[in-house]
Amino acid sequence: MKKINFRKNKSTNRGYAAAVGSALFLSLTAIFIRYLTMNFSIPALVLAFWREAFVAVTLVLIFIIHNSKLFSGVRGHLLFLVGYGFVLALFNAFWNFSVSLNGAAVATVLVYSSAGFTILLGWMVLKEKLTVLKILIAGLSLLGCAFVVNAFDPKMWGSNNAGMIIGIASGFVYAVYSIMGRSASKKGLHTWTTIFYIFSFASCFMLSANLFFGGSIPGAASKPGDLLWLGKAWMGWLMVIVLAIGPTLMGFGLYNVSLQYLPSSTANLVLMIEPIFTAIVAYALFGELLSPIQILGAGIILVSVSLTRKK
Repeated sequence: MKKINFRKNKSTNRGYAAAVGSALFLSLTAIFIRYLTMNFSIPALVLAFWREAFVAVTLVLIFIIHNSKLFSGVRGHLLFLVGYGFVLALFNAFWNFSVSLNGAAVATVLVYSSAGFTILLGWMVLKEKLTVLKILIAGLSLLGCAFVVNAFDPKMWGSNNAGMIIGIASGFVYAVYSIMGRSASKKGLHTWTTIFYIFSFASCFMLSANLFFGGSIPGAASKPGDLLWLGKAWMGWLMVIVLAIGPTLMGFGLYNVSLQYLPSSTANLVLMIEPIFTAIVAYALFGELLSPIQILGAGIILVSVSLTRKK
């Protein structure tokens, strides 16, 4: 009779719960960004800077109140965390560029090419198992994602080669983020300590991009004063703060928590249910109904994610 490892099952369940929670929080990101861009036309990389900065500030306050020891434990890992922060900043930049060049639907499909990249990188770098089932799940999930965001409309794709390259690059960088998150866990770094440092470093990189390269980077501040784009618009600032504390901090934080318990490839595959949550939120807030093809896509994603539990 096969012995059941209850401790391992409990850890795995925690990983899946954290990954699903991450997908739920991240699905709210588009709602806030949509509101901010439509109502305030804030440049994408200016918004990215404030998101990252407010996440770091929030964690400073939480650590001071809750446990100041969370600032420590990074000796010997600072160079790794700087690199991880740079990857985070790079992902945010590529994602924003992809949305502006490809539109949200196509950008979403391209960023979830990360599933395939994560499977390969996890196998090459972290020695995670590379199986036919994982490859099949990645393909099914990407197909379902394409259905959910209506990416099969030829008008959405056009002939934007630069946009396609940047979109795929966003998926690759996201995969690198996942691999580094799993590596941080293996190094014994506390999840929230890791999140604090990488968002702090990412905000520094994004600030530099806005201040020193703004004139040549699309979506960045064209002059230093543009960093205060929202001015006295207190509702805009409030939405940025809520976006940072809620979807961004909890979304990325819970994803990194899931990487403590799950292989990077599995955590990334579970995260592909995010478009389903986004569609549900869009229906609840804006009355946007799911078409039959979108419902089919949601079903495909759910089936593919459930297959990740197979041994």
